[in-house]
Amino acid sequence: MIQSVTKSVLATTALALFGLSAQAQVIKVDGSSTVYPITEGVAEEFQKANKGLKVTVGVSGTGGGFKKFCRDETDIQDASRPILKSEMDLCKAAGVEYYELPVAFDALTVVINPKNTWLKQATVAELKKMWEPAAQGKITRWNQVNPTWPDQPIKLFGAGADSGTFDYFTEAIVGKSKSSRGDFTASEDDNVLVQGVAGDVNSIGYFGFAYYAENTGKLKALPIVEKDGKPAVAPSQATVLDGSYQPLARPIFIYVKVKSLQKPEVKKFVDFYMANAAKIATEVKYVKLPEVIYKANQEHMAKGKKGTMFGGKNEVGVRIEELVKREATF
Repeated sequence: MIQSVTKSVLATTALALFGLSAQAQVIKVDGSSTVYPITEGVAEEFQKANKGLKVTVGVSGTGGGFKKFCRDETDIQDASRPILKSEMDLCKAAGVEYYELPVAFDALTVVINPKNTWLKQATVAELKKMWEPAAQGKITRWNQVNPTWPDQPIKLFGAGADSGTFDYFTEAIVGKSKSSRGDFTASEDDNVLVQGVAGDVNSIGYFGFAYYAENTGKLKALPIVEKDGKPAVAPSQATVLDGSYQPLARPIFIYVKVKSLQKPEVKKFVDFYMANAAKIATEVKYVKLPEVIYKANQEHMAKGKKGTMFGGKNEVGVRIEELVKREATF
Protein backbone atom coordinates (compact mmCIF):
# COMPACT_ATOMS: atom_id res chain seq x y z
CA MET A 1 0.00 0.00 0.00
CA ILE A 2 2.77 2.41 1.03
CA GLN A 3 4.76 1.42 -2.06
CA SER A 4 1.71 2.05 -4.22
CA VAL A 5 1.14 5.48 -2.66
CA THR A 6 4.83 6.32 -3.04
CA LYS A 7 4.72 5.38 -6.71
CA SER A 8 1.62 7.52 -7.14
CA VAL A 9 3.26 10.51 -5.44
CA LEU A 10 6.40 10.09 -7.53
CA ALA A 11 4.32 9.88 -10.69
CA THR A 12 2.35 12.99 -9.76
CA THR A 13 5.57 14.84 -8.92
CA ALA A 14 7.14 13.80 -12.21
CA LEU A 15 4.09 15.01 -14.12
CA ALA A 16 4.13 18.30 -12.23
CA LEU A 17 7.82 18.79 -12.95
CA PHE A 18 7.24 17.90 -16.58
CA GLY A 19 4.44 20.47 -16.67
CA LEU A 20 6.69 23.12 -15.18
CA SER A 21 9.43 22.23 -17.63
CA ALA A 22 7.03 22.40 -20.56
CA GLN A 23 5.68 25.71 -19.33
CA ALA A 24 9.20 27.10 -19.06
CA GLN A 25 9.75 26.34 -22.74
CA VAL A 26 6.98 28.68 -23.91
CA ILE A 27 8.15 32.11 -25.13
CA LYS A 28 5.32 34.63 -24.89
CA VAL A 29 5.05 37.54 -27.33
CA ASP A 30 2.21 40.04 -27.73
CA GLY A 31 1.55 43.52 -29.05
CA SER A 32 1.50 45.18 -32.46
CA SER A 33 -0.40 43.74 -35.42
CA THR A 34 2.07 45.60 -37.66
CA VAL A 35 5.08 43.77 -36.25
CA TYR A 36 3.16 40.49 -36.06
CA PRO A 37 4.01 39.26 -39.60
CA ILE A 38 7.74 39.52 -38.86
CA THR A 39 7.58 37.96 -35.40
CA GLU A 40 5.24 35.21 -36.55
CA GLY A 41 7.57 34.43 -39.47
CA VAL A 42 10.60 34.31 -37.20
CA ALA A 43 8.67 32.17 -34.68
CA GLU A 44 7.71 29.64 -37.36
CA GLU A 45 11.31 29.28 -38.54
CA PHE A 46 12.59 29.11 -34.95
CA GLN A 47 10.15 26.36 -33.96
CA LYS A 48 11.10 24.30 -37.01
CA ALA A 49 14.75 24.49 -35.96
CA ASN A 50 14.09 24.01 -32.23
CA LYS A 51 11.69 21.17 -31.56
CA GLY A 52 10.17 21.35 -28.09
CA LEU A 53 10.31 25.14 -27.90
CA LYS A 54 7.04 27.01 -28.44
CA VAL A 55 6.52 30.69 -29.28
CA THR A 56 3.06 32.18 -28.83
CA VAL A 57 2.45 35.46 -30.69
CA GLY A 58 -0.60 37.48 -29.66
CA VAL A 59 -2.05 40.63 -31.22
CA SER A 60 -3.51 43.12 -28.75
CA GLY A 61 -2.04 46.27 -30.30
CA THR A 62 1.10 48.10 -29.17
CA GLY A 63 -0.67 49.80 -26.27
CA GLY A 64 -2.51 46.66 -25.18
CA GLY A 65 0.69 44.66 -25.46
CA PHE A 66 2.68 47.09 -23.32
CA LYS A 67 0.07 46.73 -20.57
CA LYS A 68 0.69 42.97 -20.53
CA PHE A 69 4.46 43.43 -20.87
CA CYS A 70 4.63 45.84 -17.93
CA ARG A 71 2.43 43.48 -15.88
CA ASP A 72 5.12 40.85 -16.44
CA GLU A 73 2.77 38.63 -18.47
CA THR A 74 4.93 38.39 -21.61
CA ASP A 75 8.60 38.00 -22.49
CA ILE A 76 8.67 40.10 -25.67
CA GLN A 77 6.61 43.04 -26.88
CA ASP A 78 5.94 43.82 -30.54
CA ALA A 79 5.69 47.60 -31.00
CA SER A 80 4.95 49.76 -34.04
CA ARG A 81 6.12 52.86 -32.17
CA PRO A 82 8.60 53.53 -29.35
CA ILE A 83 7.54 52.98 -25.75
CA LEU A 84 5.72 56.01 -24.31
CA LYS A 85 6.51 57.81 -21.06
CA SER A 86 3.36 56.46 -19.39
CA GLU A 87 4.36 52.91 -20.34
CA MET A 88 7.92 53.49 -19.14
CA ASP A 89 6.49 54.59 -15.78
CA LEU A 90 4.21 51.54 -15.65
CA CYS A 91 7.12 49.18 -16.29
CA LYS A 92 9.35 50.99 -13.80
CA ALA A 93 6.70 50.73 -11.07
CA ALA A 94 6.49 46.98 -11.71
CA GLY A 95 10.27 46.54 -11.79
CA VAL A 96 10.22 45.53 -15.46
CA GLU A 97 13.41 46.40 -17.37
CA TYR A 98 13.78 45.95 -21.12
CA TYR A 99 15.91 46.22 -24.23
CA GLU A 100 14.57 48.17 -27.23
CA LEU A 101 15.44 46.43 -30.50
CA PRO A 102 14.51 47.99 -33.88
CA VAL A 103 13.72 45.19 -36.34
CA ALA A 104 12.52 46.88 -39.57
CA PHE A 105 11.05 49.98 -41.20
CA ASP A 106 7.41 50.17 -42.22
CA ALA A 107 5.58 52.36 -44.72
CA LEU A 108 2.31 53.06 -42.93
CA THR A 109 -0.07 52.80 -45.88
CA VAL A 110 -3.27 54.66 -46.69
CA VAL A 111 -5.50 52.43 -48.82
CA ILE A 112 -8.63 52.86 -50.90
CA ASN A 113 -10.93 50.54 -52.80
CA PRO A 114 -9.56 49.64 -56.28
CA LYS A 115 -12.85 50.73 -57.86
CA ASN A 116 -12.27 54.28 -56.61
CA THR A 117 -11.43 56.17 -59.83
CA TRP A 118 -11.39 59.77 -58.55
CA LEU A 119 -8.71 59.60 -55.85
CA LYS A 120 -5.20 59.63 -57.34
CA GLN A 121 -3.37 61.10 -54.35
CA ALA A 122 -4.03 62.90 -51.06
CA THR A 123 -2.22 65.58 -49.15
CA VAL A 124 -1.47 65.41 -45.45
CA ALA A 125 -3.81 68.40 -45.06
CA GLU A 126 -6.66 66.50 -46.77
CA LEU A 127 -6.09 63.45 -44.60
CA LYS A 128 -6.08 65.67 -41.52
CA LYS A 129 -9.39 67.18 -42.59
CA MET A 130 -10.84 63.66 -42.76
CA TRP A 131 -9.44 62.35 -39.48
CA GLU A 132 -9.11 65.23 -37.01
CA PRO A 133 -11.52 65.32 -34.02
CA ALA A 134 -13.36 68.35 -35.48
CA ALA A 135 -14.37 66.18 -38.47
CA GLN A 136 -16.54 63.90 -36.33
CA GLY A 137 -20.12 64.01 -37.52
CA LYS A 138 -19.33 66.89 -39.90
CA ILE A 139 -16.93 65.72 -42.62
CA THR A 140 -18.94 62.80 -43.92
CA ARG A 141 -18.73 63.16 -47.71
CA TRP A 142 -15.79 63.21 -50.11
CA ASN A 143 -16.58 66.62 -51.61
CA GLN A 144 -16.39 68.20 -48.14
CA VAL A 145 -12.67 67.37 -48.11
CA ASN A 146 -11.97 68.39 -51.69
CA PRO A 147 -14.67 69.96 -53.93
CA THR A 148 -13.31 68.10 -56.97
CA TRP A 149 -14.14 64.80 -55.30
CA PRO A 150 -17.67 63.33 -55.63
CA ASP A 151 -20.65 63.94 -53.38
CA GLN A 152 -20.48 60.47 -51.90
CA PRO A 153 -20.22 59.24 -48.28
CA ILE A 154 -16.76 58.59 -46.80
CA LYS A 155 -16.38 55.23 -45.05
CA LEU A 156 -13.40 55.38 -42.70
CA PHE A 157 -11.44 52.39 -41.41
CA GLY A 158 -8.50 52.70 -39.03
CA ALA A 159 -6.48 51.24 -36.23
CA GLY A 160 -8.01 50.89 -32.77
CA ALA A 161 -7.03 53.07 -29.82
CA ASP A 162 -4.69 50.40 -28.40
CA SER A 163 -2.72 50.31 -31.64
CA GLY A 164 0.69 51.92 -32.10
CA THR A 165 -0.36 52.54 -35.70
CA PHE A 166 -3.24 54.68 -34.39
CA ASP A 167 -0.77 56.63 -32.24
CA TYR A 168 1.67 57.13 -35.10
CA PHE A 169 -0.91 58.00 -37.76
CA THR A 170 -2.60 60.61 -35.59
CA GLU A 171 0.75 62.14 -34.63
CA ALA A 172 1.93 62.28 -38.25
CA ILE A 173 -1.33 63.39 -39.89
CA VAL A 174 -3.32 65.28 -37.25
CA GLY A 175 -0.34 66.58 -35.31
CA LYS A 176 -1.11 65.00 -31.93
CA SER A 177 -0.98 61.37 -30.87
CA LYS A 178 -4.40 59.78 -30.24
CA SER A 179 -6.16 62.90 -31.57
CA SER A 180 -8.80 61.50 -33.92
CA ARG A 181 -12.46 61.53 -34.76
CA GLY A 182 -14.21 58.57 -33.17
CA ASP A 183 -16.89 57.80 -35.76
CA PHE A 184 -14.96 55.28 -37.84
CA THR A 185 -14.63 51.50 -37.96
CA ALA A 186 -11.69 50.73 -35.67
CA SER A 187 -9.85 47.47 -35.09
CA GLU A 188 -6.50 46.20 -33.82
CA ASP A 189 -6.92 43.38 -36.35
CA ASP A 190 -5.66 44.74 -39.67
CA ASN A 191 -7.41 41.97 -41.60
CA VAL A 192 -10.75 43.43 -40.45
CA LEU A 193 -9.69 46.77 -41.93
CA VAL A 194 -8.57 45.12 -45.17
CA GLN A 195 -11.98 43.49 -45.62
CA GLY A 196 -13.77 46.75 -44.80
CA VAL A 197 -11.93 48.81 -47.39
CA ALA A 198 -12.11 46.02 -49.96
CA GLY A 199 -15.89 45.88 -49.57
CA ASP A 200 -16.87 49.50 -50.23
CA VAL A 201 -15.89 51.82 -53.10
CA ASN A 202 -16.24 54.86 -50.80
CA SER A 203 -13.88 53.53 -48.15
CA ILE A 204 -10.44 54.67 -47.03
CA GLY A 205 -8.24 53.24 -44.28
CA TYR A 206 -4.69 52.80 -43.03
CA PHE A 207 -2.38 50.09 -41.64
CA GLY A 208 1.10 48.63 -42.05
CA PHE A 209 2.50 48.01 -45.53
CA ALA A 210 2.65 44.21 -45.10
CA TYR A 211 -1.15 43.97 -45.00
CA TYR A 212 -1.46 46.03 -48.16
CA ALA A 213 1.22 43.94 -49.89
CA GLU A 214 -0.74 40.77 -49.09
CA ASN A 215 -3.90 42.25 -50.59
CA THR A 216 -2.88 44.23 -53.68
CA GLY A 217 -5.73 42.66 -55.64
CA LYS A 218 -8.28 44.00 -53.15
CA LEU A 219 -6.78 47.39 -52.33
CA LYS A 220 -5.05 50.41 -53.87
CA ALA A 221 -2.29 52.29 -52.05
CA LEU A 222 -2.71 56.06 -52.03
CA PRO A 223 0.31 58.27 -52.85
CA ILE A 224 0.80 60.96 -50.21
CA VAL A 225 1.79 64.61 -50.66
CA GLU A 226 3.70 65.65 -47.54
CA LYS A 227 3.65 69.41 -48.23
CA ASP A 228 2.37 71.72 -50.96
CA GLY A 229 4.80 71.82 -53.86
CA LYS A 230 6.17 68.35 -53.17
CA PRO A 231 5.35 65.40 -55.45
CA ALA A 232 3.03 62.63 -54.32
CA VAL A 233 4.98 59.60 -53.11
CA ALA A 234 3.60 56.07 -53.01
CA PRO A 235 4.60 53.67 -50.22
CA SER A 236 7.26 51.15 -51.20
CA GLN A 237 10.51 49.67 -49.98
CA ALA A 238 12.39 52.05 -52.31
CA THR A 239 10.67 55.22 -51.05
CA VAL A 240 11.24 54.21 -47.44
CA LEU A 241 14.92 53.57 -48.12
CA ASP A 242 15.48 56.88 -49.90
CA GLY A 243 13.56 58.81 -47.23
CA SER A 244 10.99 60.28 -49.62
CA TYR A 245 7.92 58.57 -48.13
CA GLN A 246 7.08 61.01 -45.37
CA PRO A 247 5.65 61.43 -42.83
CA LEU A 248 4.39 57.83 -42.70
CA ALA A 249 7.64 55.83 -42.78
CA ARG A 250 8.57 54.59 -39.31
CA PRO A 251 10.80 52.16 -37.44
CA ILE A 252 9.17 49.17 -35.76
CA PHE A 253 10.50 47.28 -32.74
CA ILE A 254 10.50 44.42 -30.35
CA TYR A 255 11.10 45.01 -26.63
CA VAL A 256 12.72 42.18 -24.69
CA LYS A 257 12.34 41.86 -20.94
CA VAL A 258 15.73 41.77 -19.17
CA LYS A 259 14.49 39.09 -16.74
CA SER A 260 13.12 36.95 -19.57
CA LEU A 261 16.41 37.15 -21.47
CA GLN A 262 18.02 35.20 -18.64
CA LYS A 263 15.93 32.19 -19.69
CA PRO A 264 17.94 30.13 -22.23
CA GLU A 265 14.98 29.60 -24.55
CA VAL A 266 14.20 33.33 -24.74
CA LYS A 267 17.86 34.20 -25.32
CA LYS A 268 17.99 31.60 -28.08
CA PHE A 269 14.86 33.01 -29.71
CA VAL A 270 16.04 36.63 -29.57
CA ASP A 271 19.43 35.68 -31.05
CA PHE A 272 17.59 33.80 -33.81
CA TYR A 273 15.35 36.83 -34.35
CA MET A 274 18.29 39.20 -34.82
CA ALA A 275 19.97 36.78 -37.21
CA ASN A 276 16.82 36.34 -39.34
CA ALA A 277 14.90 39.62 -38.99
CA ALA A 278 16.29 41.12 -42.21
CA LYS A 279 15.29 38.08 -44.28
CA ILE A 280 11.82 37.72 -42.77
CA ALA A 281 11.12 41.48 -42.86
CA THR A 282 11.90 41.49 -46.59
CA GLU A 283 9.72 38.42 -47.17
CA VAL A 284 6.69 40.11 -45.59
CA LYS A 285 7.38 43.33 -47.58
CA TYR A 286 8.81 45.53 -44.87
CA VAL A 287 12.17 47.25 -45.22
CA LYS A 288 15.09 45.49 -43.58
CA LEU A 289 17.47 47.57 -41.51
CA PRO A 290 21.22 47.88 -42.16
CA GLU A 291 23.15 44.95 -40.71
CA VAL A 292 24.89 47.36 -38.31
CA ILE A 293 21.61 47.86 -36.41
CA TYR A 294 20.99 44.16 -35.82
CA LYS A 295 24.59 43.87 -34.59
CA ALA A 296 24.10 46.92 -32.36
CA ASN A 297 21.00 45.28 -30.89
CA GLN A 298 23.09 42.26 -29.91
CA GLU A 299 25.81 44.48 -28.47
CA HIS A 300 23.31 46.46 -26.39
CA MET A 301 22.00 43.26 -24.83
CA ALA A 302 25.52 41.96 -24.21
CA LYS A 303 26.56 45.23 -22.57
CA GLY A 304 23.34 45.71 -20.62
CA LYS A 305 22.24 48.89 -22.45
CA LYS A 306 18.66 48.89 -21.22
CA GLY A 307 15.85 51.34 -21.95
CA THR A 308 14.87 53.41 -24.99
CA MET A 309 16.63 55.85 -27.28
CA PHE A 310 13.38 57.79 -27.89
CA GLY A 311 12.84 59.24 -24.42
CA GLY A 312 9.19 58.18 -24.15
CA LYS A 313 8.07 60.10 -27.25
CA ASN A 314 6.44 58.93 -30.45
CA GLU A 315 8.60 60.72 -33.02
CA VAL A 316 7.56 61.35 -36.62
CA GLY A 317 9.99 61.56 -39.54
CA VAL A 318 12.83 59.39 -38.23
CA ARG A 319 14.73 58.03 -41.24
CA ILE A 320 16.87 54.92 -41.42
CA GLU A 321 20.15 56.87 -41.39
CA GLU A 322 18.99 58.73 -38.27
CA LEU A 323 18.15 55.43 -36.59
CA VAL A 324 21.65 54.14 -37.38
CA LYS A 325 23.21 57.25 -35.77
CA ARG A 326 21.06 56.88 -32.66
CA GLU A 327 21.93 53.20 -32.33
CA ALA A 328 25.62 54.04 -32.53
CA THR A 329 25.40 56.50 -29.64
CA PHE A 330 22.73 54.78 -27.52
